[in-house]
Amino acid sequence: QLQASGGGLVQAGGSLRLSCTASDGTLNLYNMGWFRQTPEKDREFVASIGRTNGGSTLYADSVKGRFTISRDTAKNTGYLQMNTLKSEDTAVYYCAAASTGWGSQKSRYDYWGQGTQVTVSS
Repeated sequence: QLQASGGGLVQAGGSLRLSCTASDGTLNLYNMGWFRQTPEKDREFVASIGRTNGGSTLYADSVKGRFTISRDTAKNTGYLQMNTLKSEDTAVYYCAAASTGWGSQKSRYDYWGQGTQVTVSS
C-alpha cells in the first residue's frame, strides 16, 4: 500500500516536498509517478521516474522547471519537490507505482496511494 505525505497549505510562490512510501518497503521495485486531481478535473499526470536513483524522468508541461521528481533507494522513498507553486497547482496529489510501465498514462500504474492535499493560496 502506497502512502503519500507532505501536503499542506502554502502561499503562491512557495514550496512543498511530497513523499511517497510503500507499507511493505518495496517501492524500489517499481517505477513511480505522481498525479493530481481536483473536483473539476480528472486525475492528471504530473511526473514519473524510473526505478533507480538516476532513473529517467518525465514531466507534464505545466510543472516542468518547477517540480522535481526523485527517489532515494536507500530510504525506499519517492519525492516530488514542488517550487514556485501556483494556485492552479491546488489538488490532491497521488503517488503511484508501476511494475513494468511508466510515464503519463494512469493505466500503466498498478498501485495508488490515498492522496495528500496541496492547497496554494494566492
